[in-house]
Amino acid sequence: MPDTTGPLLHSFIPVRPGSHFPIQNLPYGVFQPLAGGEPRIGTAIGEYVLDLAELEKQGFFEEDDLLHGTGVFAKGALNAFMKLGRPAWTQARERLSRLLRSDEAALRDNAAIRKAVFFRHDEVLMKLPADIGDYTDFYSSKEHAANVGTMFRGADKALMPNWLYLPVGYHGRSSSVVASGAPVYRPSGQTKGEEDETPVFGPSKLLDFELEMGFFTGPGNELGKPIPADEAENHIFGMVIVNDWSARDIQKWEYVPLGPFLSKDFCTSVSPWVVTLDALEPFRTVGPRQDPEPLAYLQTGERQTYDIELEVMLRCRGMDEDQRICRSNFRYLYWSMVQQLAHQTITGCNVRPGDLYASGTISGPDPESYGSMLELTWRGSRPLKLPTGEERKFLHDGDTVTMTGWCEGDGYTVGFGEVTGEIR
Repeated sequence: MPDTTGPLLHSFIPVRPGSHFPIQNLPYGVFQPLAGGEPRIGTAIGEYVLDLAELEKQGFFEEDDLLHGTGVFAKGALNAFMKLGRPAWTQARERLSRLLRSDEAALRDNAAIRKAVFFRHDEVLMKLPADIGDYTDFYSSKEHAANVGTMFRGADKALMPNWLYLPVGYHGRSSSVVASGAPVYRPSGQTKGEEDETPVFGPSKLLDFELEMGFFTGPGNELGKPIPADEAENHIFGMVIVNDWSARDIQKWEYVPLGPFLSKDFCTSVSPWVVTLDALEPFRTVGPRQDPEPLAYLQTGERQTYDIELEVMLRCRGMDEDQRICRSNFRYLYWSMVQQLAHQTITGCNVRPGDLYASGTISGPDPESYGSMLELTWRGSRPLKLPTGEERKFLHDGDTVTMTGWCEGDGYTVGFGEVTGEIR
């Protein structure tokens, strides 16, 4: 199998040091040229987007039996490509890696084709990567669950009895998943203060971000046929950064007994570039020790997570630059992606191409790694200090939250770009 992740690989497209998009990455996304044209599939390389629909039209996939004639790259969503499965995904990656290498002339030496297939990032609008049929949000960070449980129930009841036995999750609202850059409108709903006899209606006063990562599914399974944990990776197309915005005051009043509803249905933001598991393979690592041992259907190999550095930046009105407020890592998650997918389908639930699964808030062991304002300010008791002299317990209108994530390779970086949203 051709090497697509080695540190010695170089593209003929210049890639600046620290770029999230070297030849070792090659993520997939949906873009639309600002000059006009329909949305279609591309990959990111350095400061450019490579138009895969035009490559397909020009015959560059004719030798690839799993891709030739499918037309999947001319679509306005990745679903059709996701449905083809891992062998086709790997074949496409190998073809793109070969075409972009510095020692390959097919694209490098054809000025007319290069002009047709390459766009600068500032020449395109990035769209949602997929038509998302279903969206599940998990609650898989032990540190986050313990922090929240301690705040609301006390340290002796921080984790609910089921938490160490299964990946807790709930069904989210796929219609309100938006691409990075879309505005986030402050939701209204019922809230009830500690001293109030009855609830009141109005805008959320405790609007929060949640640092998460998510994965999109590929071929899927038939209704009634679970996906075993040891086969789950064949159904995971790739990963994105997720900001699952949360209205804490609405959530507190509504979540008993069925869980979040209006507090989560108003907006979920995702990064536009989907990074494949093939690109992340060099960064595979061991997750937290699971005790008690999971039930048999949730047992997996040890190296089922990835070393992905995560950051959250906040910019408020009057600030000249972003302020970093969180530094965390994907490897902190207690429940892995394969366990999440195996648990979701153990009932026979069917998964479809383009379904989105989010990790839940990713918090680490120290306060700087807490992945929400709720934790960073400890329910508002320890406000964040801003360069403007202001404080933040939760998010104000006009605040912009930007999340980013990356893996550090040997002389290169595999990154996810960013997901950003402004509160309005």
